Amino acid sequence: MSKANIKEVKRVFPEVAVKDLRRESDPSIFKFSSTDEVEPLEGTIGQDRAIESIEFGFGIKTKGFNLYAAGPPGVGKTSTIKSYVQVKAKREPVPDDWCYVNNFSDPDRPLAVSLPPGRGRILAKDMDELVNSARAEIPRAFESKEYEERKTRIANEFEAQREKGLAEIEKKAEERGFAVDITTAGIITIPLMKGRPLRREEYSLLPEEQRREIQEAGEELQSEINEVLTRIRRLDKEAKEKVQDLDKEIALFAIGHLLQDLRDRYGDFPKVLSYLDQVEKDIIENLDDFRVGEKPRVSIPGLEALQRPPTFDRYKVNVIVNNSDLEGAPVVFELNPSYYNLVGKTEYRAQFGAMTTDFSMIKAGALHRANGGFIMVNILDVLLNPLAWDVLKRAIRSEEIRIELMGEQFRAIPAATIKPEPIPLDIKVVLIGNPRIYMLLYHLDEDFRELFKIKADFNIEMDRTSEHEEKYASFISNRTREAKLRPFDPSGVARIVEYGSWLAGDQKKLSTRFLDIADMVSEASYWAEATDSSPVVSAEHVDKAIDHKKFRSNMIEAKVQELINRGIVMIQTDEAVVGQINALSIISLGDYYFGRPSKITAKIHLGKRGVVNIEREIDQSGPSHSKGVLILANYLAGMYATDKPLSISASITFEQSYEGVDGDSASSTELYTLLSALSDVPIKQSLAVTGSVNQRGEIQPIGGVSRKIEGFYDICNARGLTGDQGVLIPIQNVDNLMLKKEVTDAVKAGKFRIYPVKTIDEGIEILTGVEAGERRADGTYPEGTINYLVNERLKQMADILKEYEYSEEEREAA
Repeated sequence: MSKANIKEVKRVFPEVAVKDLRRESDPSIFKFSSTDEVEPLEGTIGQDRAIESIEFGFGIKTKGFNLYAAGPPGVGKTSTIKSYVQVKAKREPVPDDWCYVNNFSDPDRPLAVSLPPGRGRILAKDMDELVNSARAEIPRAFESKEYEERKTRIANEFEAQREKGLAEIEKKAEERGFAVDITTAGIITIPLMKGRPLRREEYSLLPEEQRREIQEAGEELQSEINEVLTRIRRLDKEAKEKVQDLDKEIALFAIGHLLQDLRDRYGDFPKVLSYLDQVEKDIIENLDDFRVGEKPRVSIPGLEALQRPPTFDRYKVNVIVNNSDLEGAPVVFELNPSYYNLVGKTEYRAQFGAMTTDFSMIKAGALHRANGGFIMVNILDVLLNPLAWDVLKRAIRSEEIRIELMGEQFRAIPAATIKPEPIPLDIKVVLIGNPRIYMLLYHLDEDFRELFKIKADFNIEMDRTSEHEEKYASFISNRTREAKLRPFDPSGVARIVEYGSWLAGDQKKLSTRFLDIADMVSEASYWAEATDSSPVVSAEHVDKAIDHKKFRSNMIEAKVQELINRGIVMIQTDEAVVGQINALSIISLGDYYFGRPSKITAKIHLGKRGVVNIEREIDQSGPSHSKGVLILANYLAGMYATDKPLSISASITFEQSYEGVDGDSASSTELYTLLSALSDVPIKQSLAVTGSVNQRGEIQPIGGVSRKIEGFYDICNARGLTGDQGVLIPIQNVDNLMLKKEVTDAVKAGKFRIYPVKTIDEGIEILTGVEAGERRADGTYPEGTINYLVNERLKQMADILKEYEYSEEEREAA
């Protein structure tokens, strides 16, 4: 068809109104001269759903209703939870202290003792005083005259009985003609002959009968001597027992009143009373430790270090949790939730080449300190620490804190160590993390959904209302006071409000990423001081801060624009070309992202392969992009193949793209390119396009629209604005526009244009200046329209392909 038969569009295409390109904030709505006059913000704004979840989670006491605070960084998850939990904790009772004491019956299993707040340290002090008093009183009691007299009396009684027994032995020996010799080795009997001891030679010369009589008499005498010696040993044992009883009596007399005082003081705590009974028994059994002065130590050469003085550490009380200074329940935010930092540990000391430990070296973990209250941890930190997640779940599920060696179950050879008694756990756990980790844990960890039943979802945006704008002013007031920054005037606050909408990417929303807002407040205050030493921060200082923040981060963007301006990356912004269009995409660098123009081209040829996505063929197309290409292929089939097969082979590609492509925001752009190639109608290169498309040809909204427009504007501005340049965007994205002032000024001056588009037909008309053409009742399109040209081209290709296939069959038959 000739150019003369093409139906050009006569109407003027609607553009986005200047007032809709950016929603500015009117400084006059703020009734203050500076934020020093504004009350600082209390609480959190824009997080009603999360706050309700937090209040519910802190209120419910049922097991398993712990919290997971989900949201991206900077939305105030930690600060919000801290503020609420601190208020809640003050209304809760102060939990008990926890101590570990020696288990005298089984030292490898120390006992856990709970006491009211502050009583743990008092018990430790009382036990220290008891031991110090015992070390002073017991030696003094054993040095008393009464003790010496009673001990001497017992010794004298035994000695008298002993002498009596020995005399009895001598008498019995004399009656049988024997003498006795008492030595340290025992009692020796010696036969007598005529009053004198019989020598061995004389004994051997005696008649056999007489020797037998002497032997029998000696055996009888020995039996009687053994009976006497047995009686003497029994008396010796009784004497020692009497001395021990005397020592116990004296010791109890010395410390009994001290122990009784403690029993009276801790009469309401059965476990402490049981412990005091063990202490009393151990003191009595180890009185020598308290009477070291009586036995001088003997130094063994070379082993002096092994001969340590007796220690009294076994009587100490290890207070691992002291809540005496608390007002309400404890609140713990554990920054390093490792295995030992969560559940505590048992430390070791090197001693003569070996590692030793005892109950006094047990150290509390964050769960101990937060017991009876609240603990907050970052879930990513927990997951990155080996076994920390497992031990946290085990503690919550079992409702007890068990101190064990990390990875003990994985040891090939079990290590000998102490096993402290578990402590009951009553705690509310708050995990802080992003939504992705929440979803992964919910689907992959069965315990997670049982233990963390409440999700506090933090939003990244809130409605832009006058109330929330006032809250922004209160937040700025709070930030300037906390960080000792310069106050903001109304224009400065208004610009921060606009910055919040820019971050949210929506005119009707404000960002709740208050970390970013706080950073901008700090930067603007810096530039107010650095540039003109202004006492207040105004709009120009905020603009300067935004510009410098962008300059520090946009090196890659600047290099991309330089490559485009130098023609290395080929982007055309004038003339019209068939099968070529400017697409807009987003490049994300983590802390900064920007819009980048890309060239998309399409080629048409005979065949039945359909629409070929070159990026997909080489595995550089993401699933969303591949879906978008399939959608536009089905759009073509629905529009032009209702009465015939769609016989087409077409290829589409992002030119000079050397990385993966994903997202469907370019699907409408690719469809425009195909329509241009099929109709042989050129597309204006002064325009760029963004927006996805569905199978009905409706343009769908996309993300990052402001950055995309600004990216193409910067290219056009560098080459010189002509008034023909502009961008096609989905009409639904008009509310998302928060363009920089430079762009709005250019639009206002008629140098740059932004077209809102609803359908593919609207877009192709703007891009080509040719009418799209509506389908008639008979399925045809008006002549000279884009749809007519495309339909005719597809018919021609189908006919040529059909003739080719028939000729192939004829040749084969011949």
